[in-house]
Amino acid sequence: MFRNIGKLAVTGLVLATVAAPSASAQDKVKIGAIYPLSGNAASAGNSSKAAIELAVEIVNGNFPDLKDLPLATTEGLPNLKGAKIEVIFADNQGTPAAGQNQTLRLITEEKVHALLGAYQSGITVTASAMAERHGIPFLTPESVASDLTERGFKWFFRSTPVAADFARSYSELLREQKAAGRKIETIALVNENTEYGNSVSKVIKDVFIKDGIPITTQISYSANTTDVQPQVLQLKEKNPDVVLFISYTSDAILYAKTMKDLDWKPAIMIADNAGFNDPSFVRTSGALVEGLINRSAFAAGKPGSISAVINEMFKKKTGNDLDDPSARAMQGLLILADAINRAGSTEPAKIQEAMKATDLKAEQLVTGYKGVKFDEKGQNVLASSLITQMTGGKYVPVWPKESATAEIVLPYKGW
Repeated sequence: MFRNIGKLAVTGLVLATVAAPSASAQDKVKIGAIYPLSGNAASAGNSSKAAIELAVEIVNGNFPDLKDLPLATTEGLPNLKGAKIEVIFADNQGTPAAGQNQTLRLITEEKVHALLGAYQSGITVTASAMAERHGIPFLTPESVASDLTERGFKWFFRSTPVAADFARSYSELLREQKAAGRKIETIALVNENTEYGNSVSKVIKDVFIKDGIPITTQISYSANTTDVQPQVLQLKEKNPDVVLFISYTSDAILYAKTMKDLDWKPAIMIADNAGFNDPSFVRTSGALVEGLINRSAFAAGKPGSISAVINEMFKKKTGNDLDDPSARAMQGLLILADAINRAGSTEPAKIQEAMKATDLKAEQLVTGYKGVKFDEKGQNVLASSLITQMTGGKYVPVWPKESATAEIVLPYKGW
C-alpha cells in the first residue's frame, strides 16, 4: 500500500538534482526536521522540536556529565573540523501534502544534508518518498506504521521500535495477567483511521490471534473527530475486559472525557502511546486515566544516568519532563549527527553509508533501546520498548520486571 502512495506522492513534480555543499569547508551541517507545529498534533510536534533543539545544544556544546553520549563533549563534529549542527524546522501542519511540500522545500531551497521526521506515519510516507526521489537520507525516530520499511527504499531509516514489537509486549503482558487469574476474555481494539491507526491495529490483531488472544470488538473511527460518544456507547454496550486505543492527541482527550461523562471504564485500559503520551494529554486528562497502561521507549533513570541528566536539562528548558515521542525525536537527531560525523562529510551517499554502519550501544543512548543498528530495510533491529502506567499524573515503568520501578496496579481506576 505505502509503495503506491510513495510513488503517487512524487508523480508530476519537476525534480532537480540537488547538490549538497562541500562538507570539508563548511561551518554548519543542515538537518531538516519536519514536524506538526500546528494542527491537532501541535503539542507533540512542538515538544519534539524542543527536544531536538536540546540535542543540537548538546552536540554543539561541551557537556562533561554526558561523556558516554557520542559528541556531547566535542563542541561540534570533530571529523568535520568542528562544524556545528543547524536544524531547520518545517511545519507539516498534520497533513501528508504539507509534509511532502515542506520536504521538497527543505531539499531544494534550504539544501539540507539529511532529514528527520515526521511524527505521524501518514506524513512520513510522503515526506520520505520525496527524500528518496532526491537521494537524501531520511530518518524517522517515531513513525511506527509497519509498511514504512517495506517499500524498498535505500535512503530511509527508522530508529523506533515498530508495531510488532508493541503488539508482542501487550500480548505477553495480557497473558501474564490471565495466568495470574485476571479475566482477559473480551478485548476491544479502537483505532483512528489513518496509516498509523490502520496499520498498527492490523499488526496487533494478527499478533493477538496468533497468541490465542482474540479481538472480540474492533472500532475504527475518523481521525480528528469532534465526537466519540457513539464509539464509547458501543464500548459500554459490549463492556470488554480490555480496551486498547490507537489514537492521536485530540482523540485521546475526547475519549478520556467522554468515558467519564458516560461513566464507563474497562478492567484494563491500554494506550498505544501517540496522543495518550502527549504532554497536553497528560496535563489535561491525566487525572481521568489513573491506571492507564501505555508503552514507552523512555524513562528517566537513576540519578546521574544519561536519561536522568537529559531529563533535568529538558525540564529546565521547557518546564516539562521529557516524554516518549520527544525522547525518540531527540535520539533521532543524535543518531544522524553521529553518522554525519563518522562519514566526515555531508555528501548524501557517504551519510547513507555511515547510517548503514551505525552501531550504538545501549549505554550511549537517551532512549531505552538495546542499541541502534539498521538492517537492510533501514529498521533498527535493537529498538525496544517498555510498559508504563499512569500513576499520580505521570507514567512510571511497570514492565518488564527488570525495567520496572513500580508494580502494575489493576483494575483500571480512571477518574
